[in-house]
Amino acid sequence: MKPLHIYADNASTTQLDADALEAMLPFMRDGFANPSALHTGAKKARNAVEDARSVIAKCINAKPHEIIFTSCGTESDNWAIKGTARLLDPKHAKFITCAIEHHAVLNSFDTLQRKGYSTAILPVDGDGIVSAHALEEAIQDANSGLLSIMLANNEIGTIQDISALAETAHRHNLLVQTDAVQAVGHVPVDVNRLGVDMLSASAHKFNGPKGVGFLYKRDSVKLPPLIDGGHQESGLRAGTENVAGIVGAAVALCKLVDNLDRNMAHLRHLEMIVKTVIAEGIPEARFNGHPERHLPGLLSLSLPGMAAEGLLHILDLKGIAVSTGAACNARETVISHVLRAIQLPVPLASGTIRISFSKDNTEAEATALAGFLVRLYRKHLA
Repeated sequence: MKPLHIYADNASTTQLDADALEAMLPFMRDGFANPSALHTGAKKARNAVEDARSVIAKCINAKPHEIIFTSCGTESDNWAIKGTARLLDPKHAKFITCAIEHHAVLNSFDTLQRKGYSTAILPVDGDGIVSAHALEEAIQDANSGLLSIMLANNEIGTIQDISALAETAHRHNLLVQTDAVQAVGHVPVDVNRLGVDMLSASAHKFNGPKGVGFLYKRDSVKLPPLIDGGHQESGLRAGTENVAGIVGAAVALCKLVDNLDRNMAHLRHLEMIVKTVIAEGIPEARFNGHPERHLPGLLSLSLPGMAAEGLLHILDLKGIAVSTGAACNARETVISHVLRAIQLPVPLASGTIRISFSKDNTEAEATALAGFLVRLYRKHLA
């Protein structure tokens, strides 16, 4: 029998798109010039960066000059949060986020708190949703600051109503930033409909290369550089641009956005296969996150009585790659902050894995993965 090889950990990172790689290669070989130089080769590299900027801007309904290239989503989050803080008086500004954010945001808020800024961590309900009422209470009499709420959670897949939260924050003169790392390329993202002032993304989450991200910054938003140095990125982000990576990111994102409806339908189908098989074979299992407002193809599955870390290793030996939660927590055995925030009971939280499919996964893979989990669970109970 042919051994299984199922990659279902796409929320951690995605495979580099073949067309993206092909587009990158010329800028890793002959077209390696520094885009800041003045000769012909440099102009070609510079034009490639600007073309990519325009493509990415179109994908999220932004203006090209509102896209600033970074190294990753973590850098973009840090820049938006700490850059905003540098412009505001700690005595009067309020910085608000929620309990299920990525650590790039939560640890940035810890840094602000240590520097004397007023911060608030909003609770979420059992599905991971932030309420507008909780935000209103946290803002109180604040008249400046920042709201940073992720668009889609990387562990349970819940999608927030960012536009409603942004409307509330803007009424109190707070800027709004969203970590959209897990959402861009996988669900419709329109910065104007969302009403955000800043948005973070990372290419390796949408079939682009690692080491490239971007920060969307609305025209009206003033943001000091996070990295000092040269004049790159309109003087906002110093350092020679990763031309090949930027080009690859644009190609990968454009392909996903052009095929978004088809990809989403396919992922919902794979999701339903797994849910149906699990519901029939393990009725006591639980799927976490909002049942409707969640990322297509991302499943947080709790198997009571199982140990997630041990389950992950068994699956790995079988040729199936999943996660026990956020990949950034892969070496920790404690229950993740996301599962604690939604108050998942310990017996369920201890046996929680994350399955995250991509457009390249098949019906056969979804069926095989779910079937193996059912057989493994029944063997465990025997």
